[in-house]
Amino acid sequence: MTTNSGMIDRLDFKKGNGLIPVVVQDAKTKETLMLAYANKEAVELTLKTKKATYWSRSRSELWVKGETSGNTQKIISVTTDCDYDALLYVVEQKGVTCHTGAPTCFFNKML
Repeated sequence: MTTNSGMIDRLDFKKGNGLIPVVVQDAKTKETLMLAYANKEAVELTLKTKKATYWSRSRSELWVKGETSGNTQKIISVTTDCDYDALLYVVEQKGVTCHTGAPTCFFNKML
């Protein structure tokens, strides 16, 4: 069994210039809630605190989901893909996910 720090060391942050994409899924509904990005520090904090923590590309700072809005994400599980260059956070979502007020960020149907 690999420790959290061992798994973090395997993550490939280089492909994304220090960031890794994070797909976020609702633990109850299995619905895809959002896509965000995390740097190594954000992943470490997520694993330590069980609060979804990301890197805000627009503000260039760490961002704990729901810290200001109250729409929090409690981490249920964290999984990496086969190449260690993407993560899946399964969360218990409190409130809405999207900054628009929608339950998920994926609502603009193209096909």
